[in-house]
Amino acid sequence: MQKPLSVSELNNQIKSLLESTFLYISVEGEVSRVTYHSSGHLYFSLKDKNSSISCVMFRGNNAKLKFRVEEGLKVIVQGAISVYTPRGSYQINCISMEPSGSGALALAYEQLKKKLEAKGYFNNKKELPRYPKLIALITSKTGAALQDMLRVAKKRWPLTKLILIDTLVQGEEAKNSIANSIKLADKLNADIIVVSRGGGSVEDLWAFNEEIVADAIYKAKTPIVSAVGHEIDFLISDFVADLRAPTPSAAMEMILPDINEMRIYTDNTLENFHNVFKRVILKKSEELKNIYYSYRQNSIPSRFELLQREILSTKNNINQRVKVLFEQRYEELSYLKREMTNKMANILLAKEQLLNFALSNLEANKPQKKLKESYAQIVKNNKPTPLKDIAKDEVFELVSPEVKIEAKAISKTAVKA
Repeated sequence: MQKPLSVSELNNQIKSLLESTFLYISVEGEVSRVTYHSSGHLYFSLKDKNSSISCVMFRGNNAKLKFRVEEGLKVIVQGAISVYTPRGSYQINCISMEPSGSGALALAYEQLKKKLEAKGYFNNKKELPRYPKLIALITSKTGAALQDMLRVAKKRWPLTKLILIDTLVQGEEAKNSIANSIKLADKLNADIIVVSRGGGSVEDLWAFNEEIVADAIYKAKTPIVSAVGHEIDFLISDFVADLRAPTPSAAMEMILPDINEMRIYTDNTLENFHNVFKRVILKKSEELKNIYYSYRQNSIPSRFELLQREILSTKNNINQRVKVLFEQRYEELSYLKREMTNKMANILLAKEQLLNFALSNLEANKPQKKLKESYAQIVKNNKPTPLKDIAKDEVFELVSPEVKIEAKAISKTAVKA
């Protein structure tokens, strides 16, 4: 058994691991729980929709800030992860901080977001097919995003056909190019449209925050995936699209099945099917053998064979006794011969009569014959009717192949099972 760690040893190992792994990070989020300490240090939390993390900016770095950090402000911080071992907690040690985006663009972004949200653009997401056959890629043919998507698609699910619609993704005319490409792709009967480009500044990505692009995405009948920028970039196209992917390559990971997983699943399914099929065949074979042996033991030919063996055995016993009597009563041979001949004839006649009686009884008591003789069909209004549907005092007919009787229900009583 491994020697247990002390709490301090564990925290020290965690500290070493985290601080060596996250030497430099850039994180974007919303500021909350701001505290300006008398020592000059700044303490706050950085959060997004799903998570939050504690942050500290020590006095020297805090003094370099050109703005005051306020509750709800969206910022980008640069720094490193540090671990406070006495409490086992981790935080971002911030070296620098800047507001997220420029003021005018940020305001335009928020205004358009609220407008589209009020119009319902962010609701009623279309479902993406699990196994797309045709995907339209709206991006620049010279961008790295295209190569990333092609690489992932070829590795993950090469059965899907990809169509590239070369599109401007940056600059003043990019918004019109993107909107027109979406309209074109929507006419191709594709299963999915992917709108994508690589990372960049707010200005570089701004075409995807334009209302004309949002309108094109919302009005498209084909499911659309927005895969623009990096994971920290949230654009208007992300909210309007049916699915948001953090990066172009991640988009292909999300919308395409894994061919290796499918191969494993197919192999397991076939193996399970063969095993179940073998078990069913073996079980049914055993059942068929049991039915066959049971039939042989209880069939009419088997019973006749048994009676024939009994008659033969009786006959042999009689012959043996006759032989003994003949040896003992040789002198009375003539008399005994006539006597024994008569006895033997009587016995054989009785056995024959017994056999005939058994055959007649067997024929008379066949289940098929009894069922046929005692069977009559209930008919009402010239239609076969279940007995349970006949009401009291109702007139109906009992019909057999030979006879038709008109009857009336005198009473009706339910029979308990």
